[in-house]
Amino acid sequence: MSDAAETTCRADVWLWRARFFKSRSLAAKYLEEGRVRMTRGGIETRLDKPSRTLHVGDQLVFALGGRLIAVRMEGAGERRGPASEARALYTALENN
Repeated sequence: MSDAAETTCRADVWLWRARFFKSRSLAAKYLEEGRVRMTRGGIETRLDKPSRTLHVGDQLVFALGGRLIAVRMEGAGERRGPASEARALYTALENN
């Protein structure tokens, strides 16, 4: 696998692999509704398409289940694995 493939991933796939959503289609719907914000290089944008590419180091903020979730992407992952593997894909950020 190339370096680019190991450090990038579609937004819907990554949210599913990181176990924030039970299915890719739920993650895609959430993204299409514009409910996820991404910060890359100090510039914040709203993700509006499931096919948007995420890179290692991107920060995501979204509300899910009544909680505000802020994470930094640490890896793209190769599959949807167990919860311990999913937690290695991100680092939780402080909610200020």
